Amino acid sequence: MNEHYFSSSPSGQDRRRVVDVELAEQDVQVETSGSIFSPDGVDRGTRVLLEVVADPPAAGEFLDIGSGWGPIALTMGLLSPGADITAVEVNERAAMLTQTNAARLGIDNIRVQHPDDVSTGATFDLIWSNPPIRIGKTALHDILTRWLPTLKPGGQAWLVVAKKLGADSLLPWIQSMLDAKAPGEFSVRRAATDKGFRVLLVERVL
Repeated sequence: MNEHYFSSSPSGQDRRRVVDVELAEQDVQVETSGSIFSPDGVDRGTRVLLEVVADPPAAGEFLDIGSGWGPIALTMGLLSPGADITAVEVNERAAMLTQTNAARLGIDNIRVQHPDDVSTGATFDLIWSNPPIRIGKTALHDILTRWLPTLKPGGQAWLVVAKKLGADSLLPWIQSMLDAKAPGEFSVRRAATDKGFRVLLVERVL
């Protein structure tokens, strides 16, 4: 890939292909393309996340940060057809693929948006994300500062981060950032370790 998958308007050719994947314990086919994250299927980090998290509630406001072609948002939609799911993505091609794949799988409760188009007052009961670590620490911190405080009281955010990409240092930073914004309202802990990845759990307790 000659450009980063987080480019907003990838210049590489949009060569669509259909791949077989397993989502929500179902064998399904999805469309992918070049110049997006993990075009060959579900990446290892996302797979670890989806294996660790419990099934989402039947309803609520859910968020997928950085949807790519859609594995996390699609899983949420398959498991919780009564939920209202927002998938945020800056890569226009990936965002279109999330929409295409939702339609392909008959999922009608996913809204795909550029982060700037999401209402600043939006709040969420559940966040699942394989955040784009490779965009750099400053940009990553900006993303987490924007979205993690949107958890509703009682809400949870599940994040998967590779150990070699700084998962262990990210956890205390998240706790410090949230404590500064809302003292005593959030807890952050490591929920699982698997295959070189850490799954972090952020809970809004108040």
